[in-house]
Amino acid sequence: MRDGKDVSDWNEFRIVLAIGRAGSLVGAARDLGHDHSTIFRWLNAIEKRRGVHLFDRTASQYTPTEAGLQMVTAAERMETEVLAIDRSITGQDARLSGKLRITSSETLAYRILNEILASFRDKHDGIELELLVDNRQLDLLRREADIAIRATRPHEGELFGRKIAATPWTFYGSSRYLSDRGYPTDLASLSGHAVIGWDTGAVAAASKWLTDNIPPHAFAYRSSSLISQLMAVKAGLGLALLPCYLGDLETDIERVQDPLDELTRELWLVTHKDLRTTARVRAFFDHVGAGLLARSALLEGGGAADHVSAA
Repeated sequence: MRDGKDVSDWNEFRIVLAIGRAGSLVGAARDLGHDHSTIFRWLNAIEKRRGVHLFDRTASQYTPTEAGLQMVTAAERMETEVLAIDRSITGQDARLSGKLRITSSETLAYRILNEILASFRDKHDGIELELLVDNRQLDLLRREADIAIRATRPHEGELFGRKIAATPWTFYGSSRYLSDRGYPTDLASLSGHAVIGWDTGAVAAASKWLTDNIPPHAFAYRSSSLISQLMAVKAGLGLALLPCYLGDLETDIERVQDPLDELTRELWLVTHKDLRTTARVRAFFDHVGAGLLARSALLEGGGAADHVSAA
């Protein structure tokens, strides 16, 4: 699509929908895989062809006008129909080939998942895997991914899931830090330690728990990445709240307290119900689900014994 004449009706709606959802050209460009100048040019072409102003513009925000809102609403209906047809067709695919887009957290990918994916590829080398490592919950209804491995029970009726394990969290510290600063005996004493936390814009449950329970002066370091938080613990920067499957196998850090019951999460393997009969999705559920279940002791915090003996 080089100019307004090249924009088909569905693409026009898709572009307007992306801008409406993101509230900016930059966000829409990111979602559509184009640069923002291209989205700007296409939007101008759409407005010129239709003879209507679709968005009120400020430096940082694009807000739909009444006409724009009508187009966004219509685009959402069109997208729902297109995605339903796409899922229906894909659900009939009996080939053990093609692409699978999987989303998981960075900690699961780092600690456990790649080993299982390697054995999956050994068995199904015709299936191309694309792993989207993201702590956000990508939308399976909009086909942002085909399969999710997430710490949330699926509640949408259109989703199908398989529970894998319950994953506990607790505080970890390096042997060097703990020998210098001592062990906190309870939650109140954590305020006297250097605590590693999330960036201030984080919405993760662990981030909220830290904000609610740890005084601001205790935070010595913050990061949006749990892997970075793990490395900060290993470097002796302070104590961090980590999933046990991430911390337990590190020989130079150790649990500081028992797992916190309120932060235990359920790990689920999830897809859209229309895709569960697709051959490559079914093969992934069978193989990767079995691989994760075989590691349920580690996922559920049972790796601590091995960790202690290794230390």
